[in-house]
Amino acid sequence: MNGAIPGKVPAALDQAKFHDPQRTLDGAPRAFVSLNNIETLWFNTGTLCNLTCTNCYIESSPSNDRLAYLSASEVSAMLDELQTDWQAHEIGFTGGEPFMNPDILAMLADALGRGYRVLVLTNAMRPMMKLADGLLALHAAYGDQLCLRVSMDHYAPDVHELERGGQSWQRMLTGLTWLAENGFAINVAGRTLSGEEDAGLRQGYGRLFAAQGIPVDATNPGELVLFPEMDEALDVPEITTACWGILNVSPDAMMCATSRMVVKHRGDRQLTVMPCTLLPYDERFRMGSTLAAANSAVALNHPHCARFCVLGGGSCSAG
Repeated sequence: MNGAIPGKVPAALDQAKFHDPQRTLDGAPRAFVSLNNIETLWFNTGTLCNLTCTNCYIESSPSNDRLAYLSASEVSAMLDELQTDWQAHEIGFTGGEPFMNPDILAMLADALGRGYRVLVLTNAMRPMMKLADGLLALHAAYGDQLCLRVSMDHYAPDVHELERGGQSWQRMLTGLTWLAENGFAINVAGRTLSGEEDAGLRQGYGRLFAAQGIPVDATNPGELVLFPEMDEALDVPEITTACWGILNVSPDAMMCATSRMVVKHRGDRQLTVMPCTLLPYDERFRMGSTLAAANSAVALNHPHCARFCVLGGGSCSAG
């Protein structure tokens, strides 16, 4: 591929959509999702990142600190509540780039030590490699209980770098190869930004993994996660209660039925629980400072709810 992203650009979103939490623009009852259990608890360790990607949904960059760094003590307190009141099995760490947070190894050790499966979303570049010794020690202690998901936006270097910037490909590949050579549990997060069909994308990634000796099964959606694109400025249908039957999709399959995300907004003294990883800033989705306060239904009142979760079938967890 030559780096050009094919496909027709959808119309702009009607700004009157996604405002009323109870009703869609045409007056139909808006779909809600109830929390069944917190199976995955996410921590956004902070929005600072070593990269400035072209289409980062959270706008991470070396200067964006809208979500402040979490501390190990803050994570520990939230894990205490989780362990007491919920039947979670997975803890996820995202950012920004999680390995830029100075407490990240302590956070990982805490979650792993409590018996949770831990998933870390990373670009596998220099911030991760600077902590290689600490990661090797965690791997030696906990093995496949720790999994790292590496962002590889496309199997072609030029398309990946169109999103992530020049020289990002080889640095990512070096980190991914290091993880593979040292026996870490790994999977890869790809994007559908090229407009290719799922099968073609998986074949392309599969060829790359085979050539590089990366032990990821590109045909397995749990090992190669292909995320639908997100742009809240583009048009997308609102989701009504009738859509569950029309689309043959269950609300129980949505991320917000089984997960929550903990963040710390810049300037806040307390943590905030949000419904999922996709909505870190929207004030309408603040659910309180505890997991107990976040035990309420979520109105699908954002374009990401429709495009990524309901229509795109996306989920950030590993299970």
